[in-house]
Amino acid sequence: MEPFVVKMLGFAAATCTTLAFAPQFIKVWKSRSTEDISLGMFLVLVLGIVLWLVYGLLSGDAPLVVANAITFVLAGGILYMKLKYG
Repeated sequence: MEPFVVKMLGFAAATCTTLAFAPQFIKVWKSRSTEDISLGMFLVLVLGIVLWLVYGLLSGDAPLVVANAITFVLAGGILYMKLKYG
């Protein structure tokens, strides 16, 4: 498979998985309610995102870096609001 096609596939997958956090982020932002969100799950998730981001940076994988940087902002924001609003 052509490297360009593989890279575009990576960006498409990254877009889907990153955008999946947007509705939850918006809902929490508007409602200030995080009661139904698992703190443990989001702690582990954000740690995993940071590790994927570091891996992407070290391996020079642009889709991983872009996706995980944006996902970190969204999931990290949800985690922050979970800690702030409980």
